[in-house]
Amino acid sequence: MGRKIFVTYKYADNKVFVLDNKETTARTYVDKLQGILIDEDHINKGEKDDADLSDFKDDTIQTKLGEKIFDSSVTIIIVSKGMVNPSILEKDQWMPWEISYSLRKKNRGNRTSNPNALLAVVLPDESGSYEYYIVDDSCPHCKCRTLNTHVLFNIMKNNMFNIKQPEYTDCSYHTETSKIYSGNSSYIHSVKWSNFISNPELYIEKAVKIASEIEAYDITKVVN
Repeated sequence: MGRKIFVTYKYADNKVFVLDNKETTARTYVDKLQGILIDEDHINKGEKDDADLSDFKDDTIQTKLGEKIFDSSVTIIIVSKGMVNPSILEKDQWMPWEISYSLRKKNRGNRTSNPNALLAVVLPDESGSYEYYIVDDSCPHCKCRTLNTHVLFNIMKNNMFNIKQPEYTDCSYHTETSKIYSGNSSYIHSVKWSNFISNPELYIEKAVKIASEIEAYDITKVVN
């Protein structure tokens, strides 16, 4: 595979399932991720702290993120239950900016880097459940899954179910106001941690394929 991967995550979020009977945060899972992918991929982690960005200037943010993200082709977004801090504006949190820069064309000297493929890897919460975000078999008839996107940053929500020409499946259980998307309807694909670690290359390559068709999606790059 050999892809360079940037990982964005909420460093200190402890609303996650405990690993190895030890204190566990989102960073613990990122360390596990690096162990899984280290033989094949170069991983660059996002900001290690959860600092408030309100005192940072835009050019400082651009410099820090430009250096980290430029050489990567895939961004893995570690989704955890407590990653969004509702008491701080999204523009003052690192993760939305890391996602935003991953979606941009980036220039360094005479070189240009295209937007990254994005993949949301969802961590289990304290009880081991993913249902704060992913609910499988939410319909008893078509066995579709529901994504509770209200728990995400706006820049993530805006890049999901954003395909320009969506396709839907037929399900008599649902009304016209609750359509079921089919195919790759979101630029950011979501996968449970348990599924991802069983076959990481499958899901990374799925994200890369979606990125190769980026013109089919309405992409939002703005942090608000």
